[in-house]
Amino acid sequence: MSNRKPLMPKATAVWLVENTALSFQQVADFCGLHPLEVKGIADGDVAVGIKGLDPIATGQLTSEEIARAANDPDRQLEIAALKVPVTPSSARKGPRYTPVSRRQDRPNGVLWLIRNHPELKDSQIMRLVGTTKPTIQQIRERSHWNSPNLTPQDPVALALCSQVDLDAEVMKAAKRSGKAVQPEADRGGTLLPASETAGALGTPRSLTGVALPGADQPDIDLPMPSERDEEAAMMARLKQLTADDEPTGEDDELPVEDGEDGAIDGAEDNAEAGDDTFGHDDGTPQP
Repeated sequence: MSNRKPLMPKATAVWLVENTALSFQQVADFCGLHPLEVKGIADGDVAVGIKGLDPIATGQLTSEEIARAANDPDRQLEIAALKVPVTPSSARKGPRYTPVSRRQDRPNGVLWLIRNHPELKDSQIMRLVGTTKPTIQQIRERSHWNSPNLTPQDPVALALCSQVDLDAEVMKAAKRSGKAVQPEADRGGTLLPASETAGALGTPRSLTGVALPGADQPDIDLPMPSERDEEAAMMARLKQLTADDEPTGEDDELPVEDGEDGAIDGAEDNAEAGDDTFGHDDGTPQP
């Protein structure tokens, strides 16, 4: 049985439902639809407004095949063989097609390939980016009309080619030049574990007895303090806080400003002068 499917499957199913006595399952298997969908077409709920397509007129079925399937409900319809064999078209050789929105980025991708992969041929760059050989030559010689404004950009990031295609072209160029490409895992992008670098670099003396993070550390049983020790430590702490809060003798004397000292000295001088002026307690001046 051929794997080909009929053209316009819903329109073909509409014609078969309307013009044949085939079961829903036979029509569904031939058109690639669900039996309930074919039942909906028969009820008028599905494919409303679709005009039926005659599979006999289009050469997809024969009347004899439809008659045999109608007499045997278990028989499946077989699509008719093509009268003219169709050969698949070969891939067109030439530069890769680049969308119009990406064509202005092609010189930047070419410049990136020239700088990072000088082993690539012009033909390989043409296949990757979809440019022409004169453009590549102008970018190499810096005679391109937009050379001052060109910036190297990864063509994969610009969606000009895929990473798989770029790696394949680089591998071809490496084999041609005799240079083996180092795998990604061996390019030194990760740090070595400490177990491998400790022997080469040496361990400092100051860290000899220090356990590294993640290493197995021995279990150390520390003695738990008793309640009496905790109470004694708490009382000592309270005594220290109390001693810090007690005032010293120096804080009792209030500071006296310079103006107050002058006022006190002036009052004492006036008192001595008063004793000379007033000799009696009743305020009578002396003769």
